[in-house]
Amino acid sequence: MLKIDTFTTGRETRFSSFPPLINFRAMKYDVFKELYLGMQKYIIVSCIVGILPLFAQACQSTKNMTLNSAFTTPAQPPISPGANQTLEYLPQLRGKRVALVGNQTSIIFQDFAQNKFIHLVDSLLSLKVNLVKVFSPEHGFRGNADAGELVSNGKDLKTGLPIVSLYGNNKKPKAEQLADVDIVLFDLQDVGVRFYTYISTLHYVMEACAESKIPIIVLDRPNPNIDIIDGPVLEMEHKSFIGMHPVPVLYGLTIGEYAQMINGEKWITTATQLTVIPIINYSRTSRYSLPVPPSPNLRTDNAIAWYASLCFFEGTVISVGRGTDKPFEQIGHPDYPNKNYSFTPKPSLGSKDPLHNGELCFGINYADSIAPRKLSLEPILRFYQVISSKQGFFLKNNFIYLLAGNSLLKSQIISGKTEYEIRETWQKKIDIFKSTRALYMLY
Repeated sequence: MLKIDTFTTGRETRFSSFPPLINFRAMKYDVFKELYLGMQKYIIVSCIVGILPLFAQACQSTKNMTLNSAFTTPAQPPISPGANQTLEYLPQLRGKRVALVGNQTSIIFQDFAQNKFIHLVDSLLSLKVNLVKVFSPEHGFRGNADAGELVSNGKDLKTGLPIVSLYGNNKKPKAEQLADVDIVLFDLQDVGVRFYTYISTLHYVMEACAESKIPIIVLDRPNPNIDIIDGPVLEMEHKSFIGMHPVPVLYGLTIGEYAQMINGEKWITTATQLTVIPIINYSRTSRYSLPVPPSPNLRTDNAIAWYASLCFFEGTVISVGRGTDKPFEQIGHPDYPNKNYSFTPKPSLGSKDPLHNGELCFGINYADSIAPRKLSLEPILRFYQVISSKQGFFLKNNFIYLLAGNSLLKSQIISGKTEYEIRETWQKKIDIFKSTRALYMLY
């Protein structure tokens, strides 16, 4: 520290670490005053010059910290489906005879980052769980059967486990099929659309479990359409396996939440003993890419996003791309006037006899189009206006009634209603449904 020796005042000798402590009245000669003042200016300037670079460096560091905090977000923990919470449900399976309702989507992640997983069957057997049989839904245990195709009972080639089909004339497990079962584990990947039949399978399994007094554990999985509630609410006179409950086409619930609604709304006569194993690190704003196609004709996230809007065409003469490499990502018909885009359906995995088999279809490609976060009627309204054979646009079996859940949508399209006018007729029932839905939300 700099010290400056001053003159003696008769009372003390002063030493100072900074010039302002000098007592100028004690100085006898002005020359010393001028010398001292010069030194004072030199010291002050030197201090400023030395401090400025340090101050600038500190400011830059603060700026960098601000920028880094603005543009760098901490890594989000992976979404972990209910099946991965093994410690939550394994104790309930110990010493029990277990049946699994599952298919190719019933998986457990071993490495989220690398998308590595094993099948739930393999996990249960490795943990010495007494797995006695597997119930499989539409499309079969390996998920390769056509929509609506009869799936026979059999055995899993890898494990030798009995496979019981829950499709065709056996949609609901029979009492004798549950006679050797103490508890049922349910693990299917839903897509959040009413006419996707896994929620109907859930209904029948819960009903059968309630009747046989068997508890059921639902391993919850994300709904890729979790944030959308849209479409006409099903009217019960049009109840079928592709729509069993008074919910909109897009209902905004996970399959675990939906199970709670089945119980709570008394859609089965006797409530079942239900446990839902929740998803970890999940919310209603989460985006989730399905690691395994849930069925043969929903192969991509984009197809799943368009599915609710394009599936109405299944009640018409328009192809949704079954029998091509882009099912539910393109639509077409031989008479569509715009010839800029075309495809030819042929027998393929999940579509042994596709609509317009072998015919050149012209239409629209949605493979590179981002689906709106709603049910869009624009595709079906457009096609109805331009296809010349309007009298034969809808199938004679009125399958459109079951898809829409009402008979009104068909008449609205024929009468030339706009999408806005049609949507207005849904809104009141959707608002009521939203209030009911809120009672069962877990996330």
